[in-house]
Amino acid sequence: MKSNLAVCLLVMLAAAGAQAAQRATSAGADQNYPTRPIRLIVPQAPGGSNDIMARYIANYLTERLGRQVVVDNRPGAEGMIGTDIVARSAPDGYTLLMVSAAFTMNPAVRKVPYDPLKAFDWVAMLGSGPTVLTVGPLLPVNSVQEVLAAGKAKPGQVTMATAGGFQHFGTALFRSLSGVDFVVLLYKGGFPAMIDVMGGQAHMTVGSIVQSIPHIRSGKLKPLATGGAKRAATLPDLPTIAEAGVPGYDASNWWALAAAAGTPPAVIARLNAEVATFLNLPETRKRFMNEGAEVDIKKPEELRRMIPIDMAKWARVAKESGMRAE
Repeated sequence: MKSNLAVCLLVMLAAAGAQAAQRATSAGADQNYPTRPIRLIVPQAPGGSNDIMARYIANYLTERLGRQVVVDNRPGAEGMIGTDIVARSAPDGYTLLMVSAAFTMNPAVRKVPYDPLKAFDWVAMLGSGPTVLTVGPLLPVNSVQEVLAAGKAKPGQVTMATAGGFQHFGTALFRSLSGVDFVVLLYKGGFPAMIDVMGGQAHMTVGSIVQSIPHIRSGKLKPLATGGAKRAATLPDLPTIAEAGVPGYDASNWWALAAAAGTPPAVIARLNAEVATFLNLPETRKRFMNEGAEVDIKKPEELRRMIPIDMAKWARVAKESGMRAE
């Protein structure tokens, strides 16, 4: 009997020792992170605001971490393909996701293959930037009021070029709150939509300020108003869309980093600290401002609280505007 108890005790001690060794090895690995290249998945095509933000942070992290951070564009299905890749990846911090406001919009109009509230651990917020309403040569107006007047004078004829996700929601909100029968033309990306506005194939677009600002500065797009709750620091002379005649309008994009749920807290903490250092650099703030965005530092726990609130907001917008899957 004593012999059996001794054997059991030895087995238990050995198991406990193995678990302790495993925890120590894991902790050591977390402290040494990263030991190999990191993949940063952008679930949209190159050239958009998500891609621009991803390349900024990837270059910085490569320098700081001493390991290559490779931007991997995986567009398709309104961002769900790339997002699902990260949701299914090993939770080790070697596959990250560039997330934007579209993440909280998709569930409002379609079934997503991952749980947006449980499938991810949040790393850090990078920044935010509003929509901007711009017109091209096909619509010679100078204000939001003139846009509304043109749409009322020719119902069903004034076109709004847009892409899926964030831009589609921003466009739907404008159309719904204005009460004007604008025609929505849906493109595969924000850049093709802007090209048609600049080329005179569509009248106007509600796009990301980050994506629009180069074409505004070149004079190819005329900005009429920005879509945030306050005026944009990059275009301070422009009124907000709400100020200019569409009360209640508020649509801003944001960018954040996420990883698969279960990523070690030490890895999340390391990445969060590096991102915070990056965002607090004067040159980062200047560069963001130049691109039309503003630094917006948020910790993982703040993002966890923000995501469900954002999802509820866009679900209401989708319902009230009659949006369906794009």
